[in-house]
Amino acid sequence: MDKFRTPKLYCFSPPVMLATLVIEIILALHTIWRYKLTPVTRIVVALLVCLALFQWAEYNVCEGTVLFDSVGWAKLGHVAITMLPPLGIHLVYQISADKRRWIPVLGYTLAVVFISYFLLAVNGVSAGVCLGNYVIFENQPGISEWYGLYYYGLLFVAIAYAYTRGKNAKKHIRRSLWSLIIGYVLFIAPTTFVNIIDPSTITGIPSIMCGFAVLMAVALAGKVLPEYTKQK
Repeated sequence: MDKFRTPKLYCFSPPVMLATLVIEIILALHTIWRYKLTPVTRIVVALLVCLALFQWAEYNVCEGTVLFDSVGWAKLGHVAITMLPPLGIHLVYQISADKRRWIPVLGYTLAVVFISYFLLAVNGVSAGVCLGNYVIFENQPGISEWYGLYYYGLLFVAIAYAYTRGKNAKKHIRRSLWSLIIGYVLFIAPTTFVNIIDPSTITGIPSIMCGFAVLMAVALAGKVLPEYTKQK
């Protein structure tokens, strides 16, 4: 029972996972209802759905599996979060109307490499362990470091990309990209803070980061898209 009591980060518990899932699905449906479907809105919806899918995967690991076993849900959760960084880069590309297609293509290519590994390699994802308040996904030794480099690397690339493209953009585009940067900071910074004050939570970074990513979801639907759709 001890593993279900420590560390006490109950803000990432299964009921909160379910609540976060509902919020992200509602935001995705609101986006589809509120805005005309364009490349930008489609990417936002894809981001929201991937975030929701990860929460559903976590919930199934913790509360009993539906359709798949815990490893199956852990793999599906990995697929969902692996798509988030390249989708973010693609969003910057579309909002800023950049012409350099190779930037999002490179992001998606790296994502496909990791997704293929997680789905096809023997023990690519070996287990999903529920600690009662967040989930630890266990990978083969050595892959976590490369995956962390990929994940954080693309997140910071997206921030730098958004900043660079926003500096000389039209007002509504600049505000949309600035809002996207704020959205990134809203889930990266709290996760880093939690890891600093309690290093034992480092193994749960994907779970904790995607818990905070609901703030990113709110920023996407509440600020990034509204600013982007303004013409002046």
